[in-house]
Amino acid sequence: MSRPSIKNNFKRVWRNLTPRRKVYFILLLGLMTVASFMEAISISALLPYIGVLSNPEKVFNHPSAQFFINFVGIKTQEELLLPFTIAFCILIFVGIALRLLLLWAQTRLGSATSAAFSSSIYIRTLYQPYAVHVSRNSSEVISGITNKASAILTGLINPLMNLISSSVTIMAIIITLFTINPFAALTAFFGFGVLYAGIILLVKKRLATNSVVLSREYPKMVKALQEGLGGIRDVLIDGTQETYGKIFNRAQSRYNESAANNQIVGNSPRLIVEFLGIIFICIISYQLVLKGDGFMAAIPILAALALAAQRLLPALQNFYYNWTAMRGAQESVEDGLQFLEQPFPDHAHKLNPQSIKFEKFIKLENLSFSYSQGGAIVLKNLNLTLEKGKRYGFVGTTGCGKSTLLDVVMGLLIPTKGYLKIDDNIIDNHNHRSWQVILSHVPQAIYLSDTSLAENIAFGVELDKIDMIKVREAAQKAQIAETIESLPQKYDTFVGERGIRLSGGQRQRIGIARALYKNAQVIVFDEATSALDNDTELAVMEGIEQLADD
Repeated sequence: MSRPSIKNNFKRVWRNLTPRRKVYFILLLGLMTVASFMEAISISALLPYIGVLSNPEKVFNHPSAQFFINFVGIKTQEELLLPFTIAFCILIFVGIALRLLLLWAQTRLGSATSAAFSSSIYIRTLYQPYAVHVSRNSSEVISGITNKASAILTGLINPLMNLISSSVTIMAIIITLFTINPFAALTAFFGFGVLYAGIILLVKKRLATNSVVLSREYPKMVKALQEGLGGIRDVLIDGTQETYGKIFNRAQSRYNESAANNQIVGNSPRLIVEFLGIIFICIISYQLVLKGDGFMAAIPILAALALAAQRLLPALQNFYYNWTAMRGAQESVEDGLQFLEQPFPDHAHKLNPQSIKFEKFIKLENLSFSYSQGGAIVLKNLNLTLEKGKRYGFVGTTGCGKSTLLDVVMGLLIPTKGYLKIDDNIIDNHNHRSWQVILSHVPQAIYLSDTSLAENIAFGVELDKIDMIKVREAAQKAQIAETIESLPQKYDTFVGERGIRLSGGQRQRIGIARALYKNAQVIVFDEATSALDNDTELAVMEGIEQLADD
């Protein structure tokens, strides 16, 4: 399998940006360019300023300084110091202000982009067909939403923006150095450039390997956490804490080792370059003094070269560090982009789909289903008619396909062959939402969120839009109203994470109340009374039998 391309990943990221955010990034690039050239201007301004301090007469008589001297109205060389000092300080202040503005803009834009990508991945994942969710491990999805969505920012967008900024800064400083001392400019460009190019070639393969490890091990860490904490009762009873601890530690160790290696590779050249920078200044100093103009004449040039080196070396290191960060994160960026590019179904963003007309029957015609092409056939040539207003039960051994059949009837799974019909309408990928809006589902394992009982009954409804009359009616039909109303906070009682404060039977009845709240025309119970005692099950079934025929 070919490794992800930085160029190709950037194109994919750019396609997923909104037009408005694209404009912001273009403006940000413009700000980077201005701020980078301001660095060069401040270096250029240092040369005449140091000249005024060390040899004001030479500056006063220099032809290139005459415009400024006449514009300010300076009459003597002693008057040079104050305006040159003020002008130099203003340049430095403007440069710093631009850098601060750049930092603010880049951070805000990057944060907003990362948040938008994470939200988009989450929403797109929720819209994926049920068959896709069945085939995925939830730890991979959580990793994609949390870690790998942010990797698009930290592993591509931010490093790329910093690369561009550093490149412009390096070019501007090299151009400035060339005007001051061509030998120094050529030495800096070729010397440091060859050094970093060589290091890049040496570490390129290692960074790619670390990128694969980082992408692979993070979902394993999430998976170990989910399984250990999700099955905490069994973990405590079986004493398997050490097992899950080892699984997590193994994945975390590999992840942290690769991350640390990337940090070392990214930061280590700085020390070498700083040493070479000092040698570079010493060589240039020696060359200038040998010219015979004396040390005092060389001071302005040396000061400008020192400032240029002080700005150039961090820019070079920043370029290299961001390249290593980008190279080391491409596998995670690729994974994040795959989640980001999940297609929306046709019914996405249609908040109120038109319900399908259901007056006669649910019909299955020669229906077959397989979870994968060429895989085992779970349902084969099934023909069945379910009339509206009647109660039906499916009985069979474990694994015979009862739950799969219900998923097909509910439009969660589309038949491999044959048809699911509601009256004369064939249900497919284009109209299954119109069918689902008139049915409710009560699963065997009820999911309860850590919110109030009322919010769990009206699941998915915004708090200020919950109809409490419907909530109470649904609770009464599900035989849970008496229990809820005996609590101090009644329907405002919080249930705890995954309903841990409720018994199995209570959770099941909350699930039934949730289905009844929807006022659906069809209710599907997938072994929904299995956790109830005989008396409660009988009471619930009597409540179901009392429902109207429609």
